[in-house]
Amino acid sequence: METLEKIRKAYTEYVLENGKQPTSVFQFAKKLKITESEFYDHYASFDAIEADVWVALFNDTLKLLDADPTYQTYSVREKLLAFYYTWVEQLKAQRSFVVYSYGNLRAGGELAADSPRARLAMRGRPSASRQVLMPFKEAFYDFARDLLAEGRESREVEPRPFLTDRYPTALWTQALFILDFWVKDVSKGFEKTDTAIEKSVNTTFDLIGRSPLDTLFDFAKFAYQNR
Repeated sequence: METLEKIRKAYTEYVLENGKQPTSVFQFAKKLKITESEFYDHYASFDAIEADVWVALFNDTLKLLDADPTYQTYSVREKLLAFYYTWVEQLKAQRSFVVYSYGNLRAGGELAADSPRARLAMRGRPSASRQVLMPFKEAFYDFARDLLAEGRESREVEPRPFLTDRYPTALWTQALFILDFWVKDVSKGFEKTDTAIEKSVNTTFDLIGRSPLDTLFDFAKFAYQNR
């Protein structure tokens, strides 16, 4: 087992057994029979391990989707649905850790900090936990931008002044909603989460896709330009 995987596995087991992070890197490294220097060669902190787990769950989801030839034939709406369904399956495999880490993120205010008002209020406050989701968030934004660009080409996503640039943020907020719903879901086989995903994605595309209002706007623009 590589040192990186060894550290991540041991950390995950520790927090699930103790309900908190190890007291110190020294003690954690000693138990693993590695030096502190070896630990820091891979991770700058325990929070960095958690960040790695979150982004790994995301990357593993994309790998599974990319390996599926059928996925490449999907519409953008179907691709987003497939992403969420597959992502939740990946989360399920590590549900205990996800619930633990998610609970700490909520308690630390990291999830709420995505709103402009919360970011302003928390500016200057030292909070390492706020960085735990950052690598995942950045990777998700890249995924969302690519998906939305594909949607604009296929006319599934309607470009709108002042709104188009905010679509990736809307999808990130949606991802957090689905994560929160899944963590709290007590239905058999997380059936309600599947329903939440379907309704959420369909509503999103009903809003960002072309609507009668866009047709009305185009007509008003045409009438104004040719008055």
